[in-house]
Amino acid sequence: MSEETGDAVCVIIAARNAAGTIAMAVASALEQPQVSEVVVVDDASSDATAAAARAADDGSGRLRVVSFDTNRGPAAVRNHAISISSAPLVAILDADDFFFPGRFAAMLEQRDWDFIADNIAFMHQPAAHRRPQLFQPRARQLSTLEFIEGNISRPGIRRGEIGFLKPVMRRAFLARHDLRYNEALRLGEDYELYLRALIKGARYTVIEHCGYGAVVRADSLSGQHRTEDLKRLCAADGAIRTASRLAAPLDRALGRHQRHIRDRYELRAFLDTKARNGSLFALRHLIARPTALPAVATGILRDKLRRADKRDGDGDAVAQADYRYLLAGTPVAQK
Repeated sequence: MSEETGDAVCVIIAARNAAGTIAMAVASALEQPQVSEVVVVDDASSDATAAAARAADDGSGRLRVVSFDTNRGPAAVRNHAISISSAPLVAILDADDFFFPGRFAAMLEQRDWDFIADNIAFMHQPAAHRRPQLFQPRARQLSTLEFIEGNISRPGIRRGEIGFLKPVMRRAFLARHDLRYNEALRLGEDYELYLRALIKGARYTVIEHCGYGAVVRADSLSGQHRTEDLKRLCAADGAIRTASRLAAPLDRALGRHQRHIRDRYELRAFLDTKARNGSLFALRHLIARPTALPAVATGILRDKLRRADKRDGDGDAVAQADYRYLLAGTPVAQK
């Protein structure tokens, strides 16, 4: 079947302290007929993540669970999983997320792509048995410029960046261009890989169909990052700008993204200094970095407004009541 046509999928799940959610993720991957391999890499969890993953095995021989002795981060986990798997298509699934039934069938109807992504439904509670909105089966190509600009956060929209998309990737393209995740990154490692692939000429298709369910949790790995992680992501943008001969519009857009990440870093660095040493030291820190003042002032104001919205109940009730979709789409008319 799928292996003969080159449509077999390897699903990679990086997991750390995910004993409570990993079974749902594994089961949703094994339910997809196109999946020939599910590789779970337990990144030195302190709970029973590996055992919970194995308990979700369906007996088909497609599940492999590997454990690291020391924590190495999601980029290293995914690189390792890629190296020990063989299916021609590679898909990433977070350990607290799941696939809706029929995800890969809808994606594999498309041809002539190197990366293909579908819509994401964000939710506050898992709803594996509830269908998402049906959208018209439309596909479009995502340009490098659109990808960069789509990864600059928009005020008031949490997790609205295109980098949250979880594309299926052709292993042959990754191998041909020697592309692997940047293991120095623990934030934005997906974005950085996809950007380098686009610069190498990857054809990135996006469809409106929704097949990925993302559960929004305050303690999820994707929602946690250190100040140092922001600094490294900013440096990664700079490294790409230096190493690549980008057309002027792309370089300007990547420069804007780099400044966006740098502003987030400056805010976090200021808040870290205040938390460790008090307001006086934080003020001295800011005086020593006058160019950071606009980013810090804007960030503090934005955080205050966000907290005020939460106190007023604005947005949370709606978000918890239904799905929020990352991409706009044209709904299929209900009969």
